[in-house]
Order: sequence, then C-alpha cells, then structure tokens
Amino acid sequence: MKYRIIGDSCFDWTEKEKADPHFAVVPLMLQIGEEHIVDDDTFDQKSFLQKVRECPTAPKTACPSPALFKEAYECDADNIFVITLSGKLSGSYNSAVVAKQMYEEEHGPVKNIHVVDSKSASSGELNIGLFIQELCEQDLPFDEIVAQAEAYRDSMETWFVLGTLDHLWKNGRITRFSAAALTALNIKPVMCAEDGEIIKISQDRGYDRALKKMVKLAVAKVGETASRRLIISHVNCPERAEFVKKMALEIASFKDTVITDTQGVATIYAADGGIIMTM
Repeated sequence: MKYRIIGDSCFDWTEKEKADPHFAVVPLMLQIGEEHIVDDDTFDQKSFLQKVRECPTAPKTACPSPALFKEAYECDADNIFVITLSGKLSGSYNSAVVAKQMYEEEHGPVKNIHVVDSKSASSGELNIGLFIQELCEQDLPFDEIVAQAEAYRDSMETWFVLGTLDHLWKNGRITRFSAAALTALNIKPVMCAEDGEIIKISQDRGYDRALKKMVKLAVAKVGETASRRLIISHVNCPERAEFVKKMALEIASFKDTVITDTQGVATIYAADGGIIMTM
C-alpha cells in the first residue's frame, strides 16, 4: 500500500521521520513584527528565539492555504492521512479539508484522503502520525486505519508547561498583571489539551516542581501506559526533556519514548524552555 502521512508544521517530527518518504509537512507562516518566516526546513530556532525576545509585539502564525495542502496531495500515494493542529486553535484543519474537496473536484475519487483534527499539537500530532504508520505497515484497510486513528486521538493525553506566559498576555489570553504576578512568584501553570482546547489544570513553583506535577497528573489520568508511546517535545531545552522522560519512566512503562525539538509554531506558543508531553 502506498501511503503518505502529511502534517502541518506543528507536526514536530524527528530526523527519522524527516528522512522517511512516507512523511511530509506543509508549513505555516510565522510573523515577528513585520518579518514573515516560512516554518519549513530552513527554520532556525535559535535565531528565531532571539528575534522573539527583541520584538515588543507577540509573534503570530498563519495557517497554510488550501492550495499548499492540495499540492502535497499531488503525490504517488494511494492513501493519504493528514494530521493538523487542533481545529479550535488554528485554521490549518479547515484548509486541509478544503484542499481535499479541491483535489477531488479536479481529479475525482482516485485516492483516499482523510484529514485528522489532532485536537492537540506538536508531540500530539507526531504521536498520531507514528500510530497511523504502524497501521499502514500492517496493510490494514483505509477505513479501518481511519477509525483506529480517530479512536487513538480521542484516548491521547497532551500536557505542557510553558516557557513563559508573555505570549499569552500579548495575545490577550490573560492580563499582564496576572502574567507578571505569576512570573514574579516563579509559578508555572500545568496545562493540558481537552477536546482541542487549552485548559489550566494545576500550577507549582518552579519548572521542576511543575514538570513533576505534570507527569504525575498525566500518568494518573491515563492509567495503563505500557501500550502507549511517550513523546516529549521541547523548545531549546533537551536536558529538561530528558528530566521529564526520566520522571515518567520512574512511575510508568511505555512501549516507546521519543524526544523531539519543536519547529516554529510550537516554539512560539510553548516558548523558550517549554515542554509538551503526549502519551
């Protein structure tokens, strides 16, 4: 079966997936001040983070156009699985769906295309993609893969601790006073994705305490973990990602663990030092 797994650029893949022709990514656009940056393989995280620190306004993102997704569908794969950012956080999902309609209007139903709203981001998108690849390699029917992928998405847990709250208040999500107060007290919120929306679950003082709380809460909510894959995305902090992995393996077992650095989109929203964990 010829298959292709396509993510938007919040699909924070590792070097292994980048080298695998079964995977492809459609980039979002990043904006810092008046500068526009394509979130593709030319993305330079360190340079980008420096520009973010120097810019007085919040960085922004723009989802890919349907034309870009449609171009990605013009491949030799018979079965195409598209994984996007949560539809409640980005227009990427809608663009991918419109692109499917455009492709089928032009070519007819010559291939199977399914768009998965990850209801997550970053490590969550990668987690779904790796699960779909496992099913494709078993040569399962397309419809069965779709059904299993959607069920897997719904059972998945995505948790995170942000590097900074600055982008939240700059985008009007919290008041500047709240952000400043939490920062001054060194309080780090522990958040998770719930049906595609970001919600705060808890908080603690300092990164290490917040990360420990995140791991314990996530494992407790999931319950059985041995059949799950643990994926940790980090923003420029590999040592912190290893710390989270170590804590998770001390209290639970997983069939696999993956650590990956973020591309541009997750770098913006998780911020320098941020951690995103999916299981």
